[in-house]
Amino acid sequence: MLHPLAAPNYADRIGFAHLTRQAFEGVDLHPLRERLLARIAEGTALAGEGLDLSLIAQLMGEKEAGLVIQSEVLSFHQLFRTPTAAPKPGLRVLALAADIDMGGNTPIEFLLEGSDIELLTLYVTKTSGLPETLPEHDVAIVVASDSEECREALALIETAAPRWPRPLLNRPELIGNLDRDKLYRLLADIPGLDIPVTAHATRAQLSALAAGRIACAEITDELHFPMIARPRGTHAGVGLAKLDDAAALAAYLAERQEQDFFVARFVDYASPDGLYRKIRLTMVDGKPYACHMAIADRWDIWYLNAYMAFSEEKRAEEAIFMQDFDRAFAARHRHALDEMSRRVGLDYFIVDCAENQNGELLVFEADNTAVVHNMDSPVVFPYKPPQMRKIFAAFTAMLSRRAKGIAEADVGTAA
Repeated sequence: MLHPLAAPNYADRIGFAHLTRQAFEGVDLHPLRERLLARIAEGTALAGEGLDLSLIAQLMGEKEAGLVIQSEVLSFHQLFRTPTAAPKPGLRVLALAADIDMGGNTPIEFLLEGSDIELLTLYVTKTSGLPETLPEHDVAIVVASDSEECREALALIETAAPRWPRPLLNRPELIGNLDRDKLYRLLADIPGLDIPVTAHATRAQLSALAAGRIACAEITDELHFPMIARPRGTHAGVGLAKLDDAAALAAYLAERQEQDFFVARFVDYASPDGLYRKIRLTMVDGKPYACHMAIADRWDIWYLNAYMAFSEEKRAEEAIFMQDFDRAFAARHRHALDEMSRRVGLDYFIVDCAENQNGELLVFEADNTAVVHNMDSPVVFPYKPPQMRKIFAAFTAMLSRRAKGIAEADVGTAA
């Protein structure tokens, strides 16, 4: 049972955004790691330092070690503060996170950079659950993802959600809408939107398909070669492959150890010039914002493998895309974007998409944990900082509106 709010017993930490930025810029994190390890060995380390050490380990490629440290820290402390640079916080935000790797919770710190918002992060774990007395805050937001590792945390938050004492954004019961196989069913009949069926397939099913014992339609009606496959539960392109025929599928399975996969029909979304353009949108309170456009001669694009930093021509096109976004891309797909946002129902989420060869909005995936940041060099990407600040301002304004709305209601009730 949730009790009235109380002064928070938090542990301060350096934080996700600061440490990730240092790693992105090539700062050597070894000295900091050694200092934190020494404090742990001496028995003088604070909980926030332990969580920072966990993140440093993950940033340095030591994921398993980092997660062990994180779980140990969370076994005795759940609440952490990332201070604001402002002398006095203008708003207190409580982020509800899960005990998962660094990519499994919304990297909300980036969205709050430069604001007067104080961020408290409460980790909801199976063993500790939610505290009976919540820390004082003005607005809360669920930052745990739709991954299987977060299901227990989301269930605990969902149970408490009806009695939450402050506005609660990205409500836990809606996070599951972002699952790959659920998103298709949610968006499939929106006019002007194309989203391939993403179906779960076991290794046994795919082995039978590769051997010719079953047909594609026995997995899902619209599936055919060429198809896209990826191991279930993976992100950032891990294990993603385009399979042109049964032989390619057999070779793919021989290289993978996983037992469960997602499969979908391949969509050739190349533009007339032969290049692929993959777009990341940030949806804030129902409004789309351009986050980036990656341009490459390959279908499996991520911003890094598009090598945008090495092409002035690509960057010029991305700059125009951002500059004209509201009256061009967003206007062309306004009805599809509006309906997608309404059906997903989340206050904040990210969409990776493109335009198919019929001019429709082609949706690849949506989630609430993709990194939206302002770390790119302003010298190489001078058009990006203003766009990122626009997104950050929209996000912080949404938080303020929601908190203010409840405050005004309270005042009205008291009157």
